[in-house]
Amino acid sequence: MTGLLLIVLVVAPALAAFGSLVGRNARFAEGVNLAAGVVSFAASVWLVVRAAGAQAHTWWASYILLDVTGAWVILCGAVVYLLASIYAVGYMRLLGEEERLPRFYALFAAFALTIFVGPLMNNAGLYWIAIELTTLVSTFLVAFEREAGSMEAAWKYIIVVSAGISVALLGTVILYWGGSLVLGPTYDLTWETLRRAAPRINPAILTLAFLLVLVGYGTKVGLAPMHTWLPDAHSESPAPVSAMLSGALLNAAMLGIVRYLSIVDAANVGGLPRGAFIGLGLFSVFVGAFFIVRQRGVKRLMAYSSVEHMGIMALGFGFGGPLGVAGALYHMLNHSLNKSLMFFGAGNAMRAYRTKRITAITDVMDRFPAQGGLWLAGAAAITGAPPFGLFLSELMILRAGFHGHYDWIVYAMAVLLIVIFIGFLNHFRVMYFEEPQGGGRRTEAAPSAWCVAPMWLAFLPLLAFGVWWPASFTSYFSLVSQALSGMRP
Repeated sequence: MTGLLLIVLVVAPALAAFGSLVGRNARFAEGVNLAAGVVSFAASVWLVVRAAGAQAHTWWASYILLDVTGAWVILCGAVVYLLASIYAVGYMRLLGEEERLPRFYALFAAFALTIFVGPLMNNAGLYWIAIELTTLVSTFLVAFEREAGSMEAAWKYIIVVSAGISVALLGTVILYWGGSLVLGPTYDLTWETLRRAAPRINPAILTLAFLLVLVGYGTKVGLAPMHTWLPDAHSESPAPVSAMLSGALLNAAMLGIVRYLSIVDAANVGGLPRGAFIGLGLFSVFVGAFFIVRQRGVKRLMAYSSVEHMGIMALGFGFGGPLGVAGALYHMLNHSLNKSLMFFGAGNAMRAYRTKRITAITDVMDRFPAQGGLWLAGAAAITGAPPFGLFLSELMILRAGFHGHYDWIVYAMAVLLIVIFIGFLNHFRVMYFEEPQGGGRRTEAAPSAWCVAPMWLAFLPLLAFGVWWPASFTSYFSLVSQALSGMRP
């Protein structure tokens, strides 16, 4: 049953990509892509249930792995894929690119496929290949609108991220070499093999390998100071692609760092690896706060928020323990929902006002009451305000820091979150309550139901998860914490 669900998960977007290219019809392409989003989401939910009810599953000579950690990342990706596929139906029609839409949906479905495949790889080398494939496919999506800004962002994206991924490859090679000194010249590069061999591998080799992987995959995650590609790529992409980049892709790359961290933890090499992870997390929150306060572009504002939230997630995993892991995983799901909502709202505003400048967008609530209210509520939620899901996850991460004796880091994080709250909502004050500066051109066209419905679908669970913590999540997060600590194979 679990194997069949995995096949459904990957075949659905693969068929959508193939069908979009063969059909060469925009309406057919958006239909099959939306169907793939629904099927993939349903399969991902059942995979989470199956992963929680048994030991980790492996297939194909142990090259394919479904464990509780990977299943959760896949679920978050499938949520965003479904929401973005709904939103894309309305948004992409506004671009006037009917002939090119089949190619867009083929790339979009292929992008989702690569995001699903990465967490399933039970080999450090194959995982690296899967993450690199996400870069190659998504580069064409970043440049889809073929404007000067999007083309520049695509080139910057592929160059910076590929350079970072190359560093991760070097770390993988060094780790394999370290393992060969104790396991022999050839061995299976599975996560469990590496974790079991870690206590016998030279600590200096392990530490070096992890630091290289942290920098390499940290570039893909968007951790500062390796985040330089992210603001341009997120802001210049079509809005559905921006949601996928922020709410799905970054999680898949974060998983690699978390898996490597569990390997060095098994070797007990000291505090440097975890300290470096925490340090980059805190620095990312600082960079996000600094640029959020000074930002002038609406989608770049959302992009720097992604840098901040990836930093918060890194702090959760870095603090570790049941509280830290639970907070990070809960943050991952809520951020995927919340950032989808925010990019959808930004895409609607940009199309309605025909500008990206915050100061040229005004009277949002008066012009678009439903969308405006959802977007404003999402803005409060993305800053970690109650009663939304990110408030609970950030609170849990702060508690994990105190339990781990990282008091000063917790205080610094709390101060930065207050700065972000004030700075982020100040931009929305401008867009909702100030007169326009520079007179951004506005159109009377309201966003279609396709563009508003996914905002509701993202907002409602985001609110529900802020006032209700499902008991099943507690037990699931406990399983993930045990798996990462090596207590559950």
